[in-house]
Amino acid sequence: MYLSFYGLNEKPFAITPDPRYLFLSERHGEGLAHLVYGVTDSGGFIQLTGEVGTGKTTLVRRLLGQLPAEADVALILNPQLTALEFLLAICEELGVDLPADTGSSKALVDALNRHLLGSHGQGRRTILLVDEAQNLSAEVLEQLRLLTNLETAQQKLLQIILIGQPELRAVLAQNSLRQLAQRVTGRYHLEPLSRDETLAYIDHRMKVAGALTEVFEPAAKRRVFRLSGGIPRLINVICDRALLGAYSEGSRSVGDAVVRRAAAEVAGDEGRRRAWLLPAAAVAVLGIGGAVAWWWQNSARLALPEPEVALPLAAVAQANENEAVAEPDAVAVPAAAEPPAPGPPALDAILETRPTTVDGALADLLRLWGTDAGDRASCEQAAALGLSCLRQRGSWPVLKQLDRPAVLTLIDSGGVRHFPLLTGFADDGVELDFAGESHRLPLAAVSDLWFGDYLLVWRPPTGRIEALRPGSRGDAVLWLRQSLAELQGNLPDDTSDDPELFDGELESRLRDFQRRHRLEVDGLAGQQTQILINSMLASENTPRLTDPLQ
Repeated sequence: MYLSFYGLNEKPFAITPDPRYLFLSERHGEGLAHLVYGVTDSGGFIQLTGEVGTGKTTLVRRLLGQLPAEADVALILNPQLTALEFLLAICEELGVDLPADTGSSKALVDALNRHLLGSHGQGRRTILLVDEAQNLSAEVLEQLRLLTNLETAQQKLLQIILIGQPELRAVLAQNSLRQLAQRVTGRYHLEPLSRDETLAYIDHRMKVAGALTEVFEPAAKRRVFRLSGGIPRLINVICDRALLGAYSEGSRSVGDAVVRRAAAEVAGDEGRRRAWLLPAAAVAVLGIGGAVAWWWQNSARLALPEPEVALPLAAVAQANENEAVAEPDAVAVPAAAEPPAPGPPALDAILETRPTTVDGALADLLRLWGTDAGDRASCEQAAALGLSCLRQRGSWPVLKQLDRPAVLTLIDSGGVRHFPLLTGFADDGVELDFAGESHRLPLAAVSDLWFGDYLLVWRPPTGRIEALRPGSRGDAVLWLRQSLAELQGNLPDDTSDDPELFDGELESRLRDFQRRHRLEVDGLAGQQTQILINSMLASENTPRLTDPLQ
């Protein structure tokens, strides 16, 4: 939802373990070095532990991407198996020719041993990697110890890496498993990120995702560290929610107050957000734009100054609190200004007394374009007039950027749909037209009923709708080239032997335009990109959104 707004190619704080986003802090670099050692020069066991969310799985994904071609890996992600099931899973992972009796542990071990000897004879190395190893039963751990007896006179045939939470250390410290513990040749424990590493981690992930400017303010990044304790997964969740919140407010940067509210929501702090708070799941289902905007603006307006949010690893977070970091004592809550119009009850009354339809609102919209389609209109009628309809889902910042009057879809508490015409913005409100009657309403009140659906009308530059991409040709490409030249300035390299061809130079200029205006940077001139260019170069008779205060 917020990607194009911040010029990102993808979500920078997804919690899936993408090795491209691996941030090699000093501790993570050492952890990766231990894993590499375990698959190249070691025998027996390598043990890697770390708290939940510290990046163990991401390290494993990076390791798998660096393995030499002659390495075979058996990756066990679900270790809650019996010893027999565990052996069978290893054999299936390695493609071992299974014996007729798969219910016999001896038969499976013998088949595995033959496979390992054959691979060793071909110069191949075999690695067994077990994730969530703290869940291994004592029976399976004993079976693992026995597998380390598979060896030649010179080296072990199977190298084993155990990845787990700190409980794994306690498991292997048991006296009954001392024979196994003695075979662990390398141990490493991942620690959370330091404060400086957390700040660099946030910048690193934003850059990998395509950010060209610094979106998170320094105070916001410090706040993320204090609230997350340096745990990468918590950093990701807080930062992702903070980006969504800042986007819903139309802010190009993420500040300290936004991070506070994001962390409170992540921690499930419902004490200050009661029945009026839409659950995050409902926001995702009903349409992100309007609901999220309503929540963030109301939480900023109604919530009391928030204390630090207690997230997991309280001891670590408390230690972080002792660092000397200058932070504001509380979130400033601006005094409530006198609203320019009645609040939500007035909107309810308007909806009851001024029924609207989508074709009636579209007719009003076409009148703004200087055409009279009667009391009811359709997109087919608009097309006959050289106009095109765009039905889309977005947010208030998107509508402001497109700068076109639009028909909104509001859904009241009874599930009834209403279709006012958005004609302008004020400081904290919107100008809506209900069947010819204009009202200025608080943004929060409208956002409570608007879930992002809108319909706008625009005039395609060549009279037809077409997406322009590299290789396209025609007068629409010439329009795009000339429009970008006018908006960006004529540069020495903006000439082309074939100006009607969408070539690499034009794609580069288009990507630069999309990046500067926070559109999706895909090098394709779709309707949204063309509408924005159209708006920026529009003539005086093109209807725009107005600011009622001007």
